[in-house]
Amino acid sequence: MAAPAPPHALLAEVVRAVLHSWPVLQIAVDNGFGGVYGQQKADWMVDVVQQYFHDNADLQQSEVEDFVAQLMDQEFDTVVDDGSLPQVCDSLIQAFSQWQQGALQQLKHTLNTLTQKSQRAKVTAPPTQSDEDSSDETQVMECDSSAPSASSTEPPPPPTDGEPGWTVVRKRK
Repeated sequence: MAAPAPPHALLAEVVRAVLHSWPVLQIAVDNGFGGVYGQQKADWMVDVVQQYFHDNADLQQSEVEDFVAQLMDQEFDTVVDDGSLPQVCDSLIQAFSQWQQGALQQLKHTLNTLTQKSQRAKVTAPPTQSDEDSSDETQVMECDSSAPSASSTEPPPPPTDGEPGWTVVRKRK
């Protein structure tokens, strides 16, 4: 049997489970709102949120909401206005409160519940019949022959440079 996790690591896992099961953060990471390092930013966010709780005593719900909203805005260019922010922050506050009180069994139960929810949320839908048909066929694009093509028009005259390193841009005729 594995050795029990230290309380600090257990809190980190609960914070990770809360944030990673949050649909807003999942969407931001999956769609690249945080850039190419979106997943690393989400992992970093776990450490930052946990450190925020350690550094500040008696945090109010609004303070945590403001902090998490600021992180989402700065790191993922995402404004959270779907009403889920208070729920996520409440879960974080409860987890930290349980950790401070030494209620590790409750914290483990919270972690198990969140882990089960996130496993159910990652179920993907099977491909539909239309998806399978479109991948097997080659689609042909119809083109209108009356539209002028780029090859039929004469190329524009080469631009003359005013000074070295500068290009003169002229108005179209």
